Amino acid sequence: MNFIKVESYEKLSMLAANIIADVVINKPNAVLGLATGSSPLGTYARLAEKCKNEGLDFSGCTTVNLDEYVGLDETNDQSYRYFMNKNLFSYINVDINKTFVPNGCASDMASEGEAYDKMIEELGGIDIQLLGIGLDGHIGFNEPDEYFTKETHLVKLDESTIEANSRFFASKDDVPKEAITMGMYSIMQAKKVLLIANGKNKKEILEKAFYGPITPYVPASILQLHKDVTVIYSEN
Repeated sequence: MNFIKVESYEKLSMLAANIIADVVINKPNAVLGLATGSSPLGTYARLAEKCKNEGLDFSGCTTVNLDEYVGLDETNDQSYRYFMNKNLFSYINVDINKTFVPNGCASDMASEGEAYDKMIEELGGIDIQLLGIGLDGHIGFNEPDEYFTKETHLVKLDESTIEANSRFFASKDDVPKEAITMGMYSIMQAKKVLLIANGKNKKEILEKAFYGPITPYVPASILQLHKDVTVIYSEN
């Protein structure tokens, strides 16, 4: 594991973007595992700048996102498909037909999960998976539980996750209570994992996840078993 502490969110974003750009440059048809939330916004802005100003070419890439809220389609401004279109895909030259987000409006979530996992497998797996980390240790929407869930699956969101995400909604009551999320198998099979975290409030959970016991009650702790993990952390 490579743990890098930097002095600012700007430095975090620049370094994370450089790591992702290196993957794209060395493998133009890379499969990029992407995340949503506030943490990757700076990284996506830097990637957009690299595409515009430095010719970073995403035209051969495929992207797969970690998760989506249940019941929100791409026209809803709180859906993760909308988030990705707004904050990254509209600024880079990726083929929008090669950008994938789990379908939060699927009539059969089990079948949607199976299809999503099969698609990732047929793509040859993920070359680099970008992750954030929740205050309870969740990655994607893999919440603390009695066991690690392997496959893409439906999950009921923890109260702490709903509370944390309520800042993006008009009120806490508007936050969806369920999501569909990539499971641990696809994440752990990624050739490289890049986890970013900023804020002093993330320090304690990072210590638990990467220096404590491996337990499904701290989902990110499973990353201790991955062969190539980079963690970038900024307190500011």
